[in-house]
Amino acid sequence: MPGTAVIGCQFGDEGKGKIVDVLAAESDLVVRFNGGANAGHTVQVGSDSFAFRLLPSGIIRPNVLNVIGNGVVVDPGQLLEEIDGLRQRGYAVENLRVSDRAHVVMPWHKALDTLEEGVKGGMAAETTKRGIGPAFEDKVGRWGIRVTDILDPIVLRKKLESYLPAKHRIILALGGTESFVLERIFNQYREFATRLQEFVADAGFVVHEALANGKSVLFEGAQGTHLDVDHGIYPYGTSSNCVAAAACVGSGVGPAAIGRVIGVVKAFTSRVGAGPFPTELDGKEAEYLRERGGGEYGTVTRRPRRVGWLDLVMVRLSARVNGLTDLAVTKLDVLGGLETVPVAFAYDHYDEELRAFPANMHVLAECNPVYEELTGWEDLPPEEWRRIAANGFGALPKEAQAYVRWIEKELGAKLAFVSVGRGREDTIDLRRTTVTPRPTARLTEGPTPAAPRSPRRSAKSHRAK
Repeated sequence: MPGTAVIGCQFGDEGKGKIVDVLAAESDLVVRFNGGANAGHTVQVGSDSFAFRLLPSGIIRPNVLNVIGNGVVVDPGQLLEEIDGLRQRGYAVENLRVSDRAHVVMPWHKALDTLEEGVKGGMAAETTKRGIGPAFEDKVGRWGIRVTDILDPIVLRKKLESYLPAKHRIILALGGTESFVLERIFNQYREFATRLQEFVADAGFVVHEALANGKSVLFEGAQGTHLDVDHGIYPYGTSSNCVAAAACVGSGVGPAAIGRVIGVVKAFTSRVGAGPFPTELDGKEAEYLRERGGGEYGTVTRRPRRVGWLDLVMVRLSARVNGLTDLAVTKLDVLGGLETVPVAFAYDHYDEELRAFPANMHVLAECNPVYEELTGWEDLPPEEWRRIAANGFGALPKEAQAYVRWIEKELGAKLAFVSVGRGREDTIDLRRTTVTPRPTARLTEGPTPAAPRSPRRSAKSHRAK
């Protein structure tokens, strides 16, 4: 039975954790396959909120096995902090497995993260300084220490003796002064290993057996397509692959393991970190979007997110590289109360219309979004949105229905979920109702269809200098 991948289509922060939590109710396994403790997913259950950095979002469902795959770089201290926090809240956390092949974040990775960002100048990505990038650098450079290594004291000591002198020289070359004591690191990571040993497994085998036995497997993507190291806004993204194909590599299973890809699209755009952002807003409009719906602040960093209108140019790329079959639109309630809702359907680059997302970041920085302005819908209190969610898609304001249907048509993926609040109960599941057939994708060419109620088209006039 092929699994389902849940993938972010923007810069992360799309609400993937909530969609995974909803889908986990009908799944046997939830698998994290990329990123590290720099990626945060929030799950809201009633008045209880859970902010996960490494733990998969299905962890609070005791009947669901949660797997951290080999594609994740694991910070053992952070993982144990999350486990301890859940146990204090009454969760046994016996439903967790950690890949023995996953790489481990070491103390020098965090030091190097800060130093490397400091010397990059204007090319700095404004990372979380949690050592994720340097850990992935060591992984591909064959300097890595894996979970299986910290379980073996002989291997761990041998690697520390080999690697630490080189890391000290690199730190000094970058202007750092921090030094690391081998024995202290050895003892600390051996203690981590003792506590984590009960969770360690051949995760790829676990996932493979589940699929072979017809179980339902949910692959949980971290961050978003436009932070992907290959397909995102390089170098202002993350250090791992965030796209659907990475679910197989990062979990230890073959490509036939995925039969369905759900792309999560926030009804507007937000991100934390540096880099070009064509639809970015400032002033009152930015504050309106940022403060509504629970607030737009990083789950891990708590930094205020940069916000802007929905950008279909970037999301079309996500639909293509992920092979989206289904679509989840989140935070639709946040846009309530606006007279019109602009959506960027193309870019203007010195009077040339671009519908494909450019690879060149200098070109992207010079692009102005060309907007289609759709009719807005009324502002509603949370309890009214919850009532609408309980009554299904047809209960949404007709203008809100038109908005998400327009997105669906543009991306060529079948609308499966619409989220109108933070809680589980604030999710409309269109899979359980009769919906229109999957539309034909329109990714780059052809005229954009008119939006409801005679929309106005406009290009933002803030071309970068």
